[in-house]
Amino acid sequence: MARDFYSVLGVSRDAGQDDIQQAFRRLARRYHPDINKDPAAEERFKELNEAYSVLSDPGTRRRYDRFGEDFRQVPEDYEERVAAGAGARGGARGRPGGAGVRTGFGGGFEGVDIDDLLGGIFGRGAGRGGTWGAVPGADQEAELPLGVEEAYRGGRRSVTLTGPEGERTYGVDVPRGVIDGQRIRLAGEGGRGSGDAPSGDLYLRVRIRPDSRYRLEGRDIHVAVPVTPWEAALGATVPVRTPGGTVKLNLPAGSSSGRRLRLRGEGMPNPRGRDGDLYAEVRIMVPPEPGERERELFEELAAVSTFNPRETG
Repeated sequence: MARDFYSVLGVSRDAGQDDIQQAFRRLARRYHPDINKDPAAEERFKELNEAYSVLSDPGTRRRYDRFGEDFRQVPEDYEERVAAGAGARGGARGRPGGAGVRTGFGGGFEGVDIDDLLGGIFGRGAGRGGTWGAVPGADQEAELPLGVEEAYRGGRRSVTLTGPEGERTYGVDVPRGVIDGQRIRLAGEGGRGSGDAPSGDLYLRVRIRPDSRYRLEGRDIHVAVPVTPWEAALGATVPVRTPGGTVKLNLPAGSSSGRRLRLRGEGMPNPRGRDGDLYAEVRIMVPPEPGERERELFEELAAVSTFNPRETG
């Protein structure tokens, strides 16, 4: 059963429009998906939007108060239309959270199109601020695949989607530093409304493609840094490729494979807060086919070194 819209916003049933607006703004700031990363926050935000869209419109609110969750199926002038045009001996009744709309029709319906009169029950309804038979378009969602570097840079992209009406191409402004699962809203580009009702919105959900060079954890980027044995033993400054360009890593002496070094703020950008970090993981690489002099030096090192990485304790 759908939740009561007044409970969703935390207001009483006799709350004024100012109280409803203030409650929505307070909760929307708390649960907006760009601010609250809890997976449940997005659904909570949708619920708040739906409740506010109903209760902020006086006409829609009156229908909701009278018919409960069935309010979308019944026109506001339902009883007047039945009494004036059909000679009905009954009317619609409903209650918040009720099971449906009951009709008490008697005879005398010659020339009255009941399907037209109760169009909402058969899949048609009145959109807010529209005429009877006008239904707002549905919101739609599609995936937007991006590479790590594309997501890092952002920018204008052309996106072509295939739907029931064929292919459509959109110009999309991808925010810099978008992350996997983040949604980009294209207002009015969703399902078309009927009559004079508005179209829905199109939401593009970002999917970051796997990349052999980078691994993402939220806004943090993990990257492997290959180094030579002597760089690892003696320390060095080594270049590290990142989605934003090449940076310099100060490799401490005595760094073994698997050691992670953090470069603060070198991860995915965050327009609304702190940028992510870059974690460089050391990987010691040896020459696959050492030359004659290299082999001599390795053999000399093996003869004089007392280091044994397999010793424990």
